[in-house]
Amino acid sequence: MQNRELTIRMEIWPAIDLRGGNCVRLRQGDYEQETVFASEPAEVARRFQQEGAKRLHVVDLDGAREGTPVNLPAVQEILEAVNLTIELGGGIRDEQSISELLDFGVDRLVVGTSAIKHTDWFQEVVRKFPGKLVLGIDARDGRVATDGWLETSDLGAVELAQRFSDEPLAAIVYTDIATDGMMRGPNVEAMAEMQRAVSVPVVASGGVTTAQDVRELADAGLAACIIGRALYEGSLTMADAIAAAGDG
Repeated sequence: MQNRELTIRMEIWPAIDLRGGNCVRLRQGDYEQETVFASEPAEVARRFQQEGAKRLHVVDLDGAREGTPVNLPAVQEILEAVNLTIELGGGIRDEQSISELLDFGVDRLVVGTSAIKHTDWFQEVVRKFPGKLVLGIDARDGRVATDGWLETSDLGAVELAQRFSDEPLAAIVYTDIATDGMMRGPNVEAMAEMQRAVSVPVVASGGVTTAQDVRELADAGLAACIIGRALYEGSLTMADAIAAAGDG
C-alpha cells in the first residue's frame, strides 16, 4: 500500500450544489429528487477545509436551469469563508460571465451547455482564458446532456472531449448522470475510457461512495474525482478519500 500511495495521486474535490441558497444534492440530476443538507453552504465549505480539503467544486443548480448564475451571494460567502481552490459551474454561458466570475475570485469555471452548442465560441474563450476553464461533460448512456441535464443530444461524450483535447483547458469534468447521487459507485469504465481518449486531466463525477471507489478511479488513471452525497451521508470521510487518492 505504501508504494501505491507514492505512485498514485488523484485530486479530491468535495462538492457543494447550490439551490435557493441551500446546499443540496439531487439524484440523477432530477430537480424533483432533492435533499437539502445545509442552509449555510459556507459552513459546509469551512468543514471540508478543516477536514483536509484543498479544493471545492461548486455547482449553481438554479444557474444551470436559468442559463445565468443565480446563487452568487452564497458563492461569495463560500469565497470569504475558506482558502481553497474554488471551481464553479452552472449557467456560465457567455464571456462576460466568465470574466466577471474570475474577477469575483473563483479560480476556475466549468462550461457545459455553451461549449456544446457554440463550439467555436468556447474554443475562443478557452484560448482567451488559458487554464481557467473546465469543459463540463454530463452524459446519459454515453450521450451528452445539456441545459441542467434537461436535454440529451446525439453527441457522444468522448467525441466532444476530443474536439477540445488540444485546447488549454484546466480539465474536463465528466459526469455520469446514471450514477450521480445514487450511492452505488462510479462508472469507472466510462471514466477511464474518457481519460485514455484525451490528454486533458479528467475529473470523474458521479456515484463515488466509498474509499474503494476512490482507489479504483485513481488506479484507472483519473486526474481527480468529485465527491458529493457520500460526504454528506457519511459513507465516506474526507480523510479516507484523501488517503485512498494519495492526495495528502
